[in-house]
Amino acid sequence: MYGIALDLGTSGFRAQLIDLETKETLKTVITMGHPLPGGNVMDHLDFAITTGEDVAHEVIIETIRRMFLRFDVDLYSVERLAVCGNPIQLSLFQNTEIRDLAYAGENKQKMLGVRNVKRDARMFSASEIFGEKDLHNCEVIVPPAIKHEIGADALAMMLETDFLIHSEPSLVTDYGTNAEMALKIGDRIITASAAAGPAIEGQGISSGMLASPGAICDVKPEGQYWKIIVLDREMEKQNAYLIDPITGEIKESYGCEAIGITGTGVISAFSLALRSGLIERSPKLPNGKLILGPGIEITEKDVEEAGKAIGAIRAAHMTLIVESGIKYEDLEYAYMSGASGAYVDAEDARRLGAAPGYAKKIVQFGNTSLALARELVLEKSRLDDVIAIAKKITADHLMMATSETFNNFYLCELSYWTQGMPLEMYDQMLELYNLPPLPKILEHVSIEKRVSKDIEEVGSGGLSILKEIGIILEVPVEKCVYCKKCVKECPENALEIVERDSQRIAKYDSQKCLGTSCRRCVGVCPEDAIDITKLKITAK
Repeated sequence: MYGIALDLGTSGFRAQLIDLETKETLKTVITMGHPLPGGNVMDHLDFAITTGEDVAHEVIIETIRRMFLRFDVDLYSVERLAVCGNPIQLSLFQNTEIRDLAYAGENKQKMLGVRNVKRDARMFSASEIFGEKDLHNCEVIVPPAIKHEIGADALAMMLETDFLIHSEPSLVTDYGTNAEMALKIGDRIITASAAAGPAIEGQGISSGMLASPGAICDVKPEGQYWKIIVLDREMEKQNAYLIDPITGEIKESYGCEAIGITGTGVISAFSLALRSGLIERSPKLPNGKLILGPGIEITEKDVEEAGKAIGAIRAAHMTLIVESGIKYEDLEYAYMSGASGAYVDAEDARRLGAAPGYAKKIVQFGNTSLALARELVLEKSRLDDVIAIAKKITADHLMMATSETFNNFYLCELSYWTQGMPLEMYDQMLELYNLPPLPKILEHVSIEKRVSKDIEEVGSGGLSILKEIGIILEVPVEKCVYCKKCVKECPENALEIVERDSQRIAKYDSQKCLGTSCRRCVGVCPEDAIDITKLKITAK
């Protein structure tokens, strides 16, 4: 009999097939991106509310089916499925209430009648959401949320690191598109999240990609050249070549090919450029770009996008410290988890602000969400322990969207990353806001890397990557005049207009569509022919 551990991340899904008798991981499957339109949780929420929760749920379940088929086993032999993720992803997976997650205001929630929605732990038959076709003999386990804003993934980052055992002030962050974080001071835990955006995981930048084979994940200096480090087929770091980042001249190759760059690679490259004096101020680059390989460049626009993500995380960290009442120098531990937390050079992250440079000890972990799901697959009684721990955590939640402190910090971060504001002026602005100055970066800290990659064991069957999920959303466009302005306007080539049975139809590749943050197709249509509220998944 088999079990499956599933992590529903904002930037993509990860799943592992596990032999329940030997407890061995047999195979790992990941997607290159999220199946719903858009690059963050707000896009996914908006799509579900605008187009329909049933449609969003169907897209997610169909994606999971396609992932499971990659395991090449009889799905009737899967006995247990444990699913971890943030409240939005888990709610869409289960096709349960999401409006309380979309609207923060109490009056709005009261008007909608969605107050006090519970997201307790659940165990139920897979047939409830997968039907009778697949996973017929399977039980689904969903761990609890601490509060409606703090989901199973945030609980996982606390449980799977040493965060909960320390009496000294400690910070844990699950680095990703929506960076969850928690600050522990004695028995008090303050939780928060920062909508960092997709650039932190290599999306939304010109040569960007998620952490996967061929992705540049790190850069090291070698005289005038940079040593480019990529992930191999086993997701281990390997040297690719030495390159001049200004001219693109490759001095030496080591046999590994780079095909793109992930968020940690952007952080490393920009940190190195600042340290070496190659650039003096963000986002200005020599000749407007850094060349990291054939056809692989970092542009000033990329630096801005990455800077917004780093700035959101740094602003959230500082907001947590300030609002908690402690001082920056009181922070003892900083835990980093997730793919970005595992692959990033912690020293580079400290220097840029993605990790707190004022923490005395930094510890790097991998994918804690998948790790917790795996534990639940192997021993479902572990759920009782997780529920007990969740009840003991009296979490205060700090909502960044309504925090004036965060707003002021992030305005300074935006000015620094996108307008080149010097740090001296940054401190002057903080003084005007009556906030403490930027914390000093400690020169000598302890950095411990507990893992070599975000998923330590991919299994004897290796890693399978579902690059093209291939789910198509369709909507009839009766007023379409076939000008194809919408098709030309789409920046991701996610749209085509076809004729079928004498009817014109707009077809969207759900994975490629940018969703709420774009909608150029709707705006450019001269006939207002596209009604995205009526999108439906193509018959499978």
